[in-house]
Amino acid sequence: MALAGTAIPATPPQAAPDRRLRVAQVVTKFTAGAGGITLRGALGLDPERYAVTILAAAGGSLGPRASAAGMELVSLRHMSPDLSPRVDARGLSELTSELAAGSFDLVHTHSAKAGALGRVAARRAGVPAVVHTIHGFPFHEFQSPVRRRSYLAIERRLARMTDYFLTDGTFVAAEAVRLKIAPPDRIRAIASPIDDDIPVATRDNRRRARHLLGLPADAKVVGSAARLDPQKSPLDLVRAVAGLQRTDVHLVWLGDGELRPRVERLIRRLGIADRCLLLGERDDATSVLPAFDVFALSSLYEGLPCAAVEAMACGIPVVATAVNSVPEVVVPGRTGLLARPGDPASLGRALSYLLDHPVEGARMARAARAHIGDRFGARATGEDLMQAYEVALAVASERRAAPHDGGGDE
Repeated sequence: MALAGTAIPATPPQAAPDRRLRVAQVVTKFTAGAGGITLRGALGLDPERYAVTILAAAGGSLGPRASAAGMELVSLRHMSPDLSPRVDARGLSELTSELAAGSFDLVHTHSAKAGALGRVAARRAGVPAVVHTIHGFPFHEFQSPVRRRSYLAIERRLARMTDYFLTDGTFVAAEAVRLKIAPPDRIRAIASPIDDDIPVATRDNRRRARHLLGLPADAKVVGSAARLDPQKSPLDLVRAVAGLQRTDVHLVWLGDGELRPRVERLIRRLGIADRCLLLGERDDATSVLPAFDVFALSSLYEGLPCAAVEAMACGIPVVATAVNSVPEVVVPGRTGLLARPGDPASLGRALSYLLDHPVEGARMARAARAHIGDRFGARATGEDLMQAYEVALAVASERRAAPHDGGGDE
């Protein structure tokens, strides 16, 4: 009973509970590549329905952009792209703890390393649903048979901890089914999103981009955007450009990685150091694209690379190696040219053709922009991703109701 004259403090209003689905995005490095795809996919989700947390190795360059969009960031001290049993064991323990503490409804893992640790951690943490995106397989023809078989066995094992699979190309999806990595009724190919504000190359922004990079206005410029690592095979592109034996051709590479010292040594040995720019990672990568006459991708294996699609959106002719889902966008002779992986001479012939036939290259570039349309925009890919999450949650619910059906167990 209140005393007379004593004010009774009003009960403070209670905040409405957050009914959004909590989604954890797990990626090895929150930088360009899979990290960029992860960020753009998350940006396409309806913020009224989904609350997103990014879990990745510390120091990712995309963190500020995610924070500005209202996403939570968790830095993982023991997440590394390198294989190390001791570090990976600590990484698994750390990730399991973070997922258990986060009360997530769904975990979405990306690529091989984060996909392995993330899926095991999600099951151990009791997260209801697990989605994994295959951004290209971790095994390929340039590995030893023993390593390929080992990686395939691991992926098949991890499939039992996965409620739904996504790929960025139909070829990769079909291969995943054929190799018994994913069941046919629990996999879907959806486009990996690119930024919506990629500029279309014009004479003016081409001139500005070249001035920014210190390139001659009349140079022939071959550009690439990828990590400097074995998968992207940058040494092949360096050899291809050197093999052209043309002093008017310059090479520009956006991206960094473990092979940078080897790339620099090869550039010096081949005598083309004055015509090569290794720009590292840049926040303004899309503004650099108009400087290129031809965009080149020399990968040994891929999913469906966003960098090539971004070049197409910019109106730059594309040469790429014919791996995995790349031919779905680079249709030879129509939207670009293909080369054999691991073959600098093949790559060089395709580059030489487009450099010598700019009218034909411009025709292919126009056809490529029409071919990709708006499939890779944030809105379209966001809708696809939300539909996939709903299916994954339904599949997970059925799995929990029938725990002895063989799915979802470690």
